[in-house]
Amino acid sequence: MFEALSDKLKKVLKDLRGQGRVTEAHIEAAMREIRIALLEADVNYKVVKSFIDRVKEKALGQDVMGSLSPAQQVVKVVYDEMVEMLGGTSTQLLFTKRIPNVVMMVGLQGSGKTTTTGKLARLLADTQKRRLLLLSVDVYRPAARQQLSIIAQAIGQPVFEAPEVSDPLELCRRAMRECELTGYDTLIIDTAGRLHIDEELMVELQQIKRDTQPAEILYIADAMTGQDAVRSAQEFHERVGLTGVILTKMEGDTRGGAALSIKEVTGQPIKFIGVGERYDAIESFYPDRIAQRILGMGDVLSLIEKVQAEVDQEKAIELQQKLARDKFSLEDFRDQLRQMRRLGSLDKLLDMLPSNLLGGLRVTPEQTAEMENKLKLTEAIINSMTPAERRDHTLLNASRRKRIARGSGTAVQDVNQMINEYTEMRKMMRMMTSGGLGGMMGGLVGGGVPGFGSGGRRKATKRRKKKKKR
Repeated sequence: MFEALSDKLKKVLKDLRGQGRVTEAHIEAAMREIRIALLEADVNYKVVKSFIDRVKEKALGQDVMGSLSPAQQVVKVVYDEMVEMLGGTSTQLLFTKRIPNVVMMVGLQGSGKTTTTGKLARLLADTQKRRLLLLSVDVYRPAARQQLSIIAQAIGQPVFEAPEVSDPLELCRRAMRECELTGYDTLIIDTAGRLHIDEELMVELQQIKRDTQPAEILYIADAMTGQDAVRSAQEFHERVGLTGVILTKMEGDTRGGAALSIKEVTGQPIKFIGVGERYDAIESFYPDRIAQRILGMGDVLSLIEKVQAEVDQEKAIELQQKLARDKFSLEDFRDQLRQMRRLGSLDKLLDMLPSNLLGGLRVTPEQTAEMENKLKLTEAIINSMTPAERRDHTLLNASRRKRIARGSGTAVQDVNQMINEYTEMRKMMRMMTSGGLGGMMGGLVGGGVPGFGSGGRRKATKRRKKKKKR
């Protein structure tokens, strides 16, 4: 996400840091470039003007210009103001002791409202242990209610159906009564959408709000529609009164105009973002972390949280011990690949790393797709081995390699390359004490993961040459 904007802002700030002495002219030039970058990213022009004015005022202040490192101070000002533009602090859902707490999901048709209802339900059940009931009151779109039922079944959450009822308000009343009788503490209502905002839709939403007194009214917006999403959110807020926004399809939004505009225009915070099609592909929105990603500072906190949630700590300790004893087998490597894939796609993981760790290089979506395909190929090759071969790669003679190639649908050359790079990677990983993910990410950045070229081999060869010289 934000790739185009991030590249331009990083270049502007890098050029500014490269100046021996920062002058007012340098700051004026940087502000012009940042203004253009934000406008090209489809950020609301009023938001851009306000942002540039605030940054310029602080950047030209005595505290910045008189500091020992004015360029770094300007970067800090840009970061601080971007955090404010995105909402300042993370805002979570606010629940009361009332049963049930109602969450209304509102928005235009096609924004991903029903899928996001399922994602949010799964997140609340997993992280906050909420007892949820889902309800669709979209009685107009064909199969809309059935769609929510299918999603509810997939995430393992109950849904209130009452197929004989076609009145949205009556459905709400019955679902509320069901919650009171059975102890569900949260009712998420997936409301009807339209292709455009109309009076009938707004009146219905106002009636549902009056009858259910929701704790949260969340506007679901397609981030890829840019300022159209912002304008629609503003209209919904004026008519219904929003408490927050969920931006969907953020993984495909390279510009970022909606995310950077919506808080300042509507006054309502972004609470969650959708980052993929899977039902667990939803994240809390942290303005400071998003600003760090945009400016190339990475998002290490989110990466750590992902690792803590997905990586088996006991296995990580066991792996660290194996690395220390030089017992890291192909079977262990396969387990690491699987754990890594549970963390999400490679492009999202790399996006969380500070750009300086990758040498300032931009890894393209095509490159990450190729890397992921090679990871799958590596796992297929390992799966075609016997347990004994996975534990001891020295057993892999020519005839065994031919059999493995046939079984994995690859060529013998692929098997040979993977095994050669695996042996070089073991040498690298022996020198790493971080274990688990540290070893994997070190291998990725160094290029030493099987199927990723010879970066690991080159480093290992250099180390051997240095030892010989000594």
